[in-house]
Amino acid sequence: MAKTRVQKEEKVQKLADHVKSAKAVVFANFQGLSVQETEELRATCRKNNIVISASKKTILKRALSEGGFDVDTKAFSGGVATAFGMEDEVTPAQIIATFAKKHELMTIFGGILEGSFINAAKVKELSQLPSKEQLYAQLVGTINAPISGFVTVLAGNLKGLVGVLNNIKEQKA
Repeated sequence: MAKTRVQKEEKVQKLADHVKSAKAVVFANFQGLSVQETEELRATCRKNNIVISASKKTILKRALSEGGFDVDTKAFSGGVATAFGMEDEVTPAQIIATFAKKHELMTIFGGILEGSFINAAKVKELSQLPSKEQLYAQLVGTINAPISGFVTVLAGNLKGLVGVLNNIKEQKA
């Protein structure tokens, strides 16, 4: 059933709102994927707070222009799935790139990062970066390393003292 003009305008407005509030956006071709594969992608995105939307290229172009971006959507071949990263810049690229590795039919067209269009190669580079959680874990590990080293040194001195005292005890006995 064809969508009415009002429905299309609502879709454009919804996409434009996502584009404005997203930290990163990734465009990919999902055409040819089965319903089960598409649902798997949507579930993965939902779990990681990524909004994913499939829309016609003309609607997407209008939404992007309302969001302040000039992207030629006609260059995209096939159906376009758009992943909006609301909390993290890296996660949408990681999810789409990982899914594209498993499903050869899916190809990445490009994305939007820090207010400018990036090509597919840049999206793949972005997907190689560690996520915020991984960076936080590395930071905590780096901060904790000198403290745990200090504790180990102190424990070694006490262990040495106990060993010396045991040797003195054995000599006297």
